[in-house]
Amino acid sequence: MVRLPVSLSTGLLIAALLPLAACGGGSKERPKADLAASKVTTIGVNAYLWRASLDTLSFMPMVQTDSNGGVIVTDWYANPNTPGERMKVTVSILDQDLRADALRVAASRQVSQNGQWINAPVQAATVQKLEEIILTKARDLRRMAIG
Repeated sequence: MVRLPVSLSTGLLIAALLPLAACGGGSKERPKADLAASKVTTIGVNAYLWRASLDTLSFMPMVQTDSNGGVIVTDWYANPNTPGERMKVTVSILDQDLRADALRVAASRQVSQNGQWINAPVQAATVQKLEEIILTKARDLRRMAIG
């Protein structure tokens, strides 16, 4: 059995989510934990969301990372298992609070047709799943930090 690096397995998971058609319902609950701890930051945005976003997208080449503005833009990434399609992701962190509405993920997808890349739709569930992965990682980072 071949063991893949975590970042590659995360990439394969995200690539596997590309064709998803179903939408998953996410929880909009806000934890009742210490708000000061959720705002711990030395950058312009929530540090947990920032770190979780970078970790989640670490398998993709980065074009722009702006920790003060809270923007991460990846370059096109093609999964080796599906070389005929590629994806590009933009993450925007909108607040210093660790909240679901402080995170915005946008994705672009292209498929290769006759040697040219053609824009293709991204399933809403793909973006939702990416947001869920980032939020879960951010909450885990926060939980580890505050003990």
